[in-house]
Amino acid sequence: MKTNALQAIPILGWLYLLGGLFAALAGHAPENRFLRAIWWIDAFLSVVVHAAQIPAALRATGGRDPVKTAVLTQIFGLTYWRTNGDPR
Repeated sequence: MKTNALQAIPILGWLYLLGGLFAALAGHAPENRFLRAIWWIDAFLSVVVHAAQIPAALRATGGRDPVKTAVLTQIFGLTYWRTNGDPR
């Protein structure tokens, strides 16, 4: 249960990014600076920081499927490989 709750946080972040992207493309980007700042922080954390965690995830998962590990780490960040004893 705890793992699912922790993994829900990155999913909510990705949904916020997609929602903000679609809103901006439709010409309805929020005027609120706080919401815009949160979107950019979320984008940085979800794209850059999760990607930076991939090498550590590959080492930590001990040779398991590297493509699966990289994709799931990009989506969930360290909550994929740090919270599960067996990250398969």
